[in-house]
Amino acid sequence: MSLLKKLAGETAIYGISSILSRLLNYVILVPFFTNIFLKGEYGIVSEIFTYAGILTIIFTYRMETAFFRFGSREAGIKKTFSTASISIITTTFFFSILLLLLVNPLTEWLHFEDNSEYVILTILIIAFDALMAIPFAKLRLENRPIKFAILKMAHIVINIIFIFFFLKICPDLIEKGMADFEVFYNPDNKIQYVFISNLIASALVALAFLPTYLNIKWEFDKTLWRKMIIYAAPLIIVGLAAVINQLIAIPMLTNLLPDSIAENRDQTGLYSAAAKLAVLMNLFTQAFNYAAEPFFFRHAERSDSKIIYGQVGQAFALIGSITFLGIMLYLDIIQFFLGKDFREGLGIVPILLLANLFLGLYYNFSIWYKLTDKTIFGTYISTGGMLITIGLNFLLIPKIGYFGPAWAALACYGFMSLAGYFTGQRFYPIKYPMFKIFTYIGLAVGLYFLSEFLKPFWKGNLVFMMAANTGILLTYLGVVFAWEKEVILTLIKSK
Repeated sequence: MSLLKKLAGETAIYGISSILSRLLNYVILVPFFTNIFLKGEYGIVSEIFTYAGILTIIFTYRMETAFFRFGSREAGIKKTFSTASISIITTTFFFSILLLLLVNPLTEWLHFEDNSEYVILTILIIAFDALMAIPFAKLRLENRPIKFAILKMAHIVINIIFIFFFLKICPDLIEKGMADFEVFYNPDNKIQYVFISNLIASALVALAFLPTYLNIKWEFDKTLWRKMIIYAAPLIIVGLAAVINQLIAIPMLTNLLPDSIAENRDQTGLYSAAAKLAVLMNLFTQAFNYAAEPFFFRHAERSDSKIIYGQVGQAFALIGSITFLGIMLYLDIIQFFLGKDFREGLGIVPILLLANLFLGLYYNFSIWYKLTDKTIFGTYISTGGMLITIGLNFLLIPKIGYFGPAWAALACYGFMSLAGYFTGQRFYPIKYPMFKIFTYIGLAVGLYFLSEFLKPFWKGNLVFMMAANTGILLTYLGVVFAWEKEVILTLIKSK
């Protein structure tokens, strides 16, 4: 129980950085963007960052996971960090130059012929982010979540500051007659400043890692590098599939909906904005993954490791179910963070919340193939999930619009979590309390439907509705506490 509590503490620290940074982004930027941008403009921003997510996997080729594997075992942190860093620095330079030479055909293919600067800025952002991948992984492996959290927070705060400088402060000052600020702002190209701000933030945080690079003994171990590449190669497909599963909805909506590209980007903007309301589940899943991956590797040799992994899976399912129910019961308040024109897509929120919950379960169930070096199974499962995502999007988007990607995501992550569980039971059996896991989720979903059934009785009275929903949430918490009282109290008291 003490190890489980330690993981919870580390997840909380990683979560604070992720949640606070994303909440700053969500509470400040999403309302700001959905009020100053048209739906199509917001769709463009979302679409470009989708492609950036895919390219980031290629730039880093899962070297950070290989670093966890070999840095935590025989090779040691210093040699593994040096080898991985030299590899990433070299390939980042090569990929960046290659993409910059191909800017014109890329902009035509992406339908941004008049805005090649969007693509150039995005390539530079990806390059700086890639250079930070191994130093951030080193902080995780060395169990230094506080520094990790500070630097992650710094990135989003700097980004927000410059976005407001370019898109709020400069226009206001120009309107007041301060013409000198026109050098910083062109009202005809507002979107560009989102990418400029992100580039400044990435560059400054990357600069903070310069002492890390300068204070190491540079050593490139070819034998170790080959082992790391062989280990990571299947995970590249896993990473690409993960990004495609999470982000492919944006470009597919743009290209598969029946209207013009501009009109389709309006729908893309609606989907992207509504998906932001599922952010807390995504943040919890991400924070858990940040803490759990190095945790699983550090304790893989313990005799009771499989018992611990089963407890971790159960704890994740419980917290994830509470998160799902909490967001859905208070969605009528949370929705006001979006601009009025962006709220019509709220129907996809419960679907995406459940999808992210199953994604987190997959992270639990699939750890076995990383621990046993059978990463090829990750490729098989992720490829299957990716095919489900792409296939269902092709089938559903023309028929049900932006609901298609939401259902595709749920089907994909549901399949991946089950595939991760059953393959794990075959090759590295861990006794997960599956009855409890699915009871947590089923009860949360059932109580959500109860709240929806009761909604007409409140006749639009938000106070009564929120009071009833609070009662439903407290009922869920009470039932869970009564069921798991002994475990919860033991966890709290453990040291």
